[in-house]
Amino acid sequence: MKLKSLENLFVHELRDLYSAENQLLKALPKMANAAEDPELSKAFEYHLEQTRGQIARLDQIFDRLQLRAKGKKCRAMEGLIEEAKELLKERTEPEILDAALIAAAQRVEHYEIAGYGCARAFARMIGDEDAAQLLQASLDEEGQTDKLLTELAEGMINRRAAVAVPSSDRSEAAARDVTTDAGYHAGRDHDAGGPHHAAHEHAHHEPAMAGAPAASGEMH
Repeated sequence: MKLKSLENLFVHELRDLYSAENQLLKALPKMANAAEDPELSKAFEYHLEQTRGQIARLDQIFDRLQLRAKGKKCRAMEGLIEEAKELLKERTEPEILDAALIAAAQRVEHYEIAGYGCARAFARMIGDEDAAQLLQASLDEEGQTDKLLTELAEGMINRRAAVAVPSSDRSEAAARDVTTDAGYHAGRDHDAGGPHHAAHEHAHHEPAMAGAPAASGEMH
């Protein structure tokens, strides 16, 4: 579609949002399953339901415009989701992964807030107040989700991530403890046999002089 008018740009934004929401629809369940914190997992599941409703609102707008409801591939959302997928492949502590998931999700939210905000402004400018109200409803939900994610991050998740100890470090620390403990017991065993053991060794190796023949006093 050539952008010859604000109406064209409005439809362009709608198609971008439609593609973005449908991509997110597939990504959110994976993020919910990956989250360690139950409240974070619930937040992703709740936004999944919101996303379905936002797609339904876009369907209504396309229907009112007598246009086919379809998306124009949103490369920005594709990239944001790809970054989130890479996080899921990282071998890191669950507490750190939760903080990373929030960061990835808020990037998505901020992109959607910008998209819905622009589309709403275009709708009002061309006089489509019904579409503007539908877009405002989705915009409000995106803002609420962003706020919830911030509260979860600042409330506990970031704190847990700050004190999380990598499992490799825990394994190394445990190995050091075992080595130190073994050395301690070995030292005690050595000390326990110290003086008596040394005296025994000395008696064992001392020459037996009692049975030696006496030196002769005769002069030849």
